[in-house]
Amino acid sequence: GKNFKKLGKEEGLPDGEYGRIGISIAQSDPNKVYALVEATKNGLYRSDDGGMKWELVNSDPAVVTNRAFYFQDIAVDTKNENRIYNINQIITVSEDGGKTFKGVLPYGGIHPDHHAFWIHPQDANFIVDGNDGGIGISRDRGKTWVFDEKLPLGQFYHINVDNKLPYNVMGGLQDNGSWHGPAYVWIQSGIRNAYWQGVSGGDGFDVSPDPEDPSWVYAMSQGGNLSRYNIATGDRWGIRPPRPDAKTRQRFNWNAALAQDPFDKATIYYGSQFLNKSTDRGASWSQISGDLTTNDSAKIDQQNNGGISVDITGAENHCTIICIEPSAKEQGVIWVGTDDGNVQLTRDGGKTWTNFRGKLPGMPAGAWVPQIRASRHVAGEALVVVNDYRRGDGKPYLFRTSDYGKTWTRIADEKKLTGYVLTALQDPTEPNLLFVGTEQGLWVSMDNGANFQQFKNGYPSVSTYDLVIQEREADLVIATFGRALWILDDIRPLRKAAANKGQLFAKKLTAFDAPPAYQARLKNASGIEYSTYGTYEGENRRTGAALSFYVNKTATDTGKNKISDTLAVRIMDAKGVNVRNLRVRVDSGFNRMYWGMEGRGVRTGGGGGRGGGGFRGGPGGGGNAEPGGLPVDPGTYKVVISLGRDLSDSMVVVVNDDPNAPTPLVVRDAMRKANARLDASAVKIGALNDRMAEAEETIKKLEAAYPNMERKDADTLRKSAKAVADGIKEVREMLNGKPQLKQGYGNIPQETVNGLLGEARQLVMGKRIVPGAQEERLMADAEKAVGQVVQKANQLFDGPWKQFRALAEAAPVKWFKDYKPIE
Repeated sequence: GKNFKKLGKEEGLPDGEYGRIGISIAQSDPNKVYALVEATKNGLYRSDDGGMKWELVNSDPAVVTNRAFYFQDIAVDTKNENRIYNINQIITVSEDGGKTFKGVLPYGGIHPDHHAFWIHPQDANFIVDGNDGGIGISRDRGKTWVFDEKLPLGQFYHINVDNKLPYNVMGGLQDNGSWHGPAYVWIQSGIRNAYWQGVSGGDGFDVSPDPEDPSWVYAMSQGGNLSRYNIATGDRWGIRPPRPDAKTRQRFNWNAALAQDPFDKATIYYGSQFLNKSTDRGASWSQISGDLTTNDSAKIDQQNNGGISVDITGAENHCTIICIEPSAKEQGVIWVGTDDGNVQLTRDGGKTWTNFRGKLPGMPAGAWVPQIRASRHVAGEALVVVNDYRRGDGKPYLFRTSDYGKTWTRIADEKKLTGYVLTALQDPTEPNLLFVGTEQGLWVSMDNGANFQQFKNGYPSVSTYDLVIQEREADLVIATFGRALWILDDIRPLRKAAANKGQLFAKKLTAFDAPPAYQARLKNASGIEYSTYGTYEGENRRTGAALSFYVNKTATDTGKNKISDTLAVRIMDAKGVNVRNLRVRVDSGFNRMYWGMEGRGVRTGGGGGRGGGGFRGGPGGGGNAEPGGLPVDPGTYKVVISLGRDLSDSMVVVVNDDPNAPTPLVVRDAMRKANARLDASAVKIGALNDRMAEAEETIKKLEAAYPNMERKDADTLRKSAKAVADGIKEVREMLNGKPQLKQGYGNIPQETVNGLLGEARQLVMGKRIVPGAQEERLMADAEKAVGQVVQKANQLFDGPWKQFRALAEAAPVKWFKDYKPIE
């Protein structure tokens, strides 16, 4: 590599200027080299002497002319130097050194637009193809393909949410269409790809739900294409704004700007070089501005783009509107940003406009303005995102005005953030709380932009493209350009922290408001049964009531003032009745635990419990202070958290019934009474198990004393202990059945007390109805069986056990030996 020779016409290559060149060397014959050359006249060339001399193999435009700036790649089979793959929107193959080609992967195979192509060095049948949709794998040289959907990747331009329950997330993917899917599911699985529905094809961009009917969404694709799509019926209406007149073409950005009016639910805005407005959901349009861009003629001449080869797809459009932001605080105020450096404002619905070009201090002239956020708190206030990385400037630019653009402040630079800014969002509830997405991650400010810190906690340092808050649930939904979608559940703790600009972090213990909780039943997953079949599952939201709190262990010293590692949790209903107690280990910092919304259960003996798995994890582990029981009634509950004796705080959580299938109060009352009967039997069995375990432990302890007794006394005690042990065995066999002596699978059916009680609990409590005659019979049978085994146990402890105890207490035990002096 110290010296290079430029090759050209004399070596057999085309004359003149070259563009992009794809080169591939044959592994089986390294002297054979192929080159797909973009020139004044494109061609596929071959060299048989390692690149010294070349000959034109193919000049057919169908083979050698494509989007050279985007594709222009070839690959040679690792075992056959005459087999060449041509890689572009489709994949074709030549078996004769490039003279002729036939299809391998058509436009509809896996996904079009292929860029990476790997052939196994020893097995040319094994091919891995990387394209705009992911990865395809073939083991038969391209005859059949498998698509790998488990890669956690995705490039989202925009993100939006609706207000359904559970709510949906929607947005557009680079060359993978626009999609609509659940933020979480009440299903026993993760969030599968199959739960998402495509709403638009092509390159996906913004998707926005109709605020009055969320079954309709507005969806975009490249070239300014805009449609209304009905998720329930599949209806699609093309609503792209037409030309304003026969001579004027609308100039849309590849990623055009869409916005809904916050005051009129039927009004939407769409940007080209003009601001288009529709008051009837896109059925008709008007322009409410002139050209809001620089309209630079040197930047809008499509016919002269692309250098050697023209590439007209809409991506090259420039001098376009790329963000529209109507104010939700003041009707008629609309902000517009362009890709050539303009920041425009109207305060009268588009009649007049003010351009703030050159007014933002430190903003590079001509930089992109991809996002403007009008404040929900202060009229005239807005955040303006600017980036200029396309021209090599990777600095972060974020500006604020609080007076309709009269004055501007740069609130983010390279001293505060890392990576150029892509998105910013002020919390709609707490004005001090700001989120900023950059090329290198997510940043948060608790003091309205005075200071920022990177938010990690499992979130990657990834290109963070768009942010939205689902306001009912206070979730931060994040679109990334590389790692798909992320959701930060419940930002109420951050709101409370930001309300006093982070001062609460000095407190030792702080509880936060809890989001609404729902006693939703979980359906079985649709489609395949197990996710190991190759399906991708996004992480689902955890079930239960989310209880969040902050612990500051660093604010304490050692000794008696040291904070406990275990948090005590007491849950009270609206009448102040304690319904449940929990305990959880905590770490310093933000903590979150989940209460399963069950009341107190009963202990069934042996250290176990019966209930609904009330506490499901938390920071640092933990466990139940007591077992869980039936679900509590819907209502408001106070949660008191305590660390040690001196530190406590409280929060409120509202428990809601299953919105899909509410349980009537009469059913809840009847089930509670039935459960009380079953619990009473379970408590008796628990006490019985404890008593038998204690008796066995006593017998075991006395066995150690036998050598210190007279033989006759020891034999008498052994005989009495055996009678007790035999009685315990008989009681246990009534409870659980006789031991199964043969190896194998399954248990031999036996009628047992625990079996009857378990069957009654399963069939009575396993459905949400008022128990009837069948359930009454099952409970009565179980109660009868429990009564019989308790009677048997009472006879044991009233007879053989008392006899054994009397003998043991009277037995002369010699604990000491007589020692003679050592001579």
